[in-house]
Amino acid sequence: MSENEFVNSVRLDSNKCMGCINCIKRCPTQAIRVRNGKAQIIKEFCIDCGECIRICPHHAKLATYDPLVVLNKYEYTVALPAPSLYGQFNNLDDVNIILRALIKLGFNDVYEVSKAAEEVSELSRRYIQEHPEKRPFISSACPSVVRLIQVRFPNLIEHLLPIAAPIEVAAAAARKKAMEKTGLPAEEIGIVFISPCPAKKTATKRPLGTSKSEVDAVVAIKEVYPPLISFMKETVDETEEYTESGKIGVSWGGSGGEAGGLLTDSYLAADGIENVIRVLEDLEDEKFSDLDFIELNACSGGCVGGVLTVENPYVAKTKLKRLRKYLPVSCNHLGDKECSESYWDDGIEYLPVFRLGSDINESFAKMAKVEELCAKFPGLDCGSCGAPTCKALAEDIVRGDAKERDCVHFLREYIHKLSDEFSMLDSRE
Repeated sequence: MSENEFVNSVRLDSNKCMGCINCIKRCPTQAIRVRNGKAQIIKEFCIDCGECIRICPHHAKLATYDPLVVLNKYEYTVALPAPSLYGQFNNLDDVNIILRALIKLGFNDVYEVSKAAEEVSELSRRYIQEHPEKRPFISSACPSVVRLIQVRFPNLIEHLLPIAAPIEVAAAAARKKAMEKTGLPAEEIGIVFISPCPAKKTATKRPLGTSKSEVDAVVAIKEVYPPLISFMKETVDETEEYTESGKIGVSWGGSGGEAGGLLTDSYLAADGIENVIRVLEDLEDEKFSDLDFIELNACSGGCVGGVLTVENPYVAKTKLKRLRKYLPVSCNHLGDKECSESYWDDGIEYLPVFRLGSDINESFAKMAKVEELCAKFPGLDCGSCGAPTCKALAEDIVRGDAKERDCVHFLREYIHKLSDEFSMLDSRE
C-alpha cells in the first residue's frame, strides 16, 4: 500500500493532549492508542468520523480544512454550500439570504449542493429500479461510512450505490458553468465546499469511487458562520435569486433526507457511527434482504451533526424541517440529461488494514497468538494500557507495537516478582 492511501483530516495537538483514554474508548475503528502519555492516531485505521474531536475534553483532536483566504488563490471562486449549512441559522425562511451572504463574503458565485442532491436522488431511483438483484443498496454519500465498509465490511462493498456524492456532482457542474460564464480555464476557477465534517476534506484528497475530486478546497461551516451572520443582515431586503433546490435537496442535510428523496417506504435510515456499525453487522448477517435502500450517516442527526457545525444537530434538523415548508418538492429533474459522469469511474476495493499477517497462514498464526494473549489478560478492557481493549493490546503486541507489561496487571505481577527476588537475595545476605 502506498503512503497516500492513508490520508486523514483528523489530527492531534500533542501540546493539549493529557493522555486520558476518552478517545480510545469512543473511536469506532480502534484507531487511537495512548503511548508515553500522549494519544496517537493510527492513520490507516482512521475513517475521519470525528468522534474523537467530539469527545476530547481537552480539545486536543483537531480537523484539517482550508482557511477562508484560500479564495485569494483563484481568479474566480464558487461556493458549494452543504444543505446542513441552512440548519445553522435561526428564523431562516429564505435560503437566498445565505447565498447572497456568501457572495458578500467573497465568492463570485454559488452552486447549491442540494441542487445536485436532487439529481442524485432521481438517478438513484432509476439505478435501484434497474438493478434489483443488488438490493439492498447502501448510500455512498457519507465518506466515513464508505471508508468503514472498505476496511471493515468488505462483503458489503458490492451493495454500495455506485453514484457520485452530491458534492462531486455539484463541483463538476459548478466548474463547467463558471468556465462557460467567464471563459477562464479550469485551473483558475476554485470550487470551494462549505463542509460540516472533516471526512469531506479527506474525500477530496483521497476520493472514493472517483479517480479525481472536482473540489479544490474545503472550508468549515464553523469558520464561515460568524461572518455570514453579519452579511445575512445586509441581504434581507435584496432580491437576487440564487436558490435552485427544493424540499428533497435541502432534506439531505439531516438523517433520512436522502432516503426520503427516493420516494419509497422500503428503506432504513440510521445515524451515529455506533448505530451505523450495528446496522452493517446486521446487514452482513442478511437481516435486511427485504429493503431497497439503507441510508447511513456517521454523525448523529446526519450531516447537521458534523463536528464542523455550530448548532445542536437535532435543533438544526428541526430548523431544516421548518425551512422545507416554504420550498417546492423538487426543482431539478434529469429528463434526457446524460448522467454518465455522475456514476463512479473507479471501484472501491477492500483495504485489509486490520489484517495481522502478510498472507493467510501468517494471519492465522498471529491470530492464535492473539487468542493466547487474551486468555492471559484479565479481560477488563480498562484502557490503562493505552489500547481500547485487551484484544487490541494483544494485536498491538503481535504487531510489535506494544509489550505485555503495558498491561498494568502484568506490570504489577512483574513488580511483585522482582520484589520477591530482591527479598530472597536480601535474606541470603
